[in-house]
Amino acid sequence: MRIVFGSLKYLFKNIWYILPYAILPAVFFTLLLDYSAISDLVGAFFSGTPNSDFLLNFRAMSLLRIDLLGGIYTVCAFVCFVVFETLMLSVVEKHMRLGKRTMSGAFTQFGNLLLSVIGFTLVYFILYEAWVVALSAVFFALSSIGNMVVVCILNVLVFAVFSLALIYLITISYLWLPCKQMTGFGNYDAFLYSYRLVSSIRGKLIVSFMIFFATIAAAITGMSYLSELAFRGVMFVLFVFAFLNFGIRMETVYFTADKLDREDLIRSYREL
Repeated sequence: MRIVFGSLKYLFKNIWYILPYAILPAVFFTLLLDYSAISDLVGAFFSGTPNSDFLLNFRAMSLLRIDLLGGIYTVCAFVCFVVFETLMLSVVEKHMRLGKRTMSGAFTQFGNLLLSVIGFTLVYFILYEAWVVALSAVFFALSSIGNMVVVCILNVLVFAVFSLALIYLITISYLWLPCKQMTGFGNYDAFLYSYRLVSSIRGKLIVSFMIFFATIAAAITGMSYLSELAFRGVMFVLFVFAFLNFGIRMETVYFTADKLDREDLIRSYREL
């Protein structure tokens, strides 16, 4: 349970300490969502006539926008994610390692961690966009089947299988950043060590990501029936917690997998 829900416990206990880091990334990721494409795709699926347009599928799921304004949003989202994820990982790691919850800790490891976070973010972004392209292509191919009921069932199964594959790929290097923070290893050695740590908890980590991914997918699907303003408002709140939980889970899972004492918990216990 610590693997699945440990990050949420830290998040809610320290929400006002870490919330500022999520505001700007959540704003730009919310703006990247193509509301019209999502609404059309979801509406067509639940009406029993899944859409056969590859570009519509891609636009509904992708975080890459190629128009001028969308391109600006994409760059801003990437930059904000890198900068604020670096800051947040620095303060959370310091809090868990030393038990000190100070804003000055945001810049303790910023310079050492920034390039690693850039590489990490770029790899995950490319991986996700490749997943979107492949999934959109499969949806487009399935649409050629004459029976719409069969198409809907196959779309659900394909989405589930592709999601599980994406989650598995994400777990491979998920602990790489906290491993570099804590050990000081080089990139390759940190990857090998973090991969070994993940191997012992992979099943639980996959379950935690499945809950995380399913929550986001369900929320986007359900909120697509609201007005665009309401949709983006709800998505902003969701992305705030998604951003925080993604980074915090790295640290909580790493400390659990490497069997390290968390000073934030020990100090909290002593203060009772």
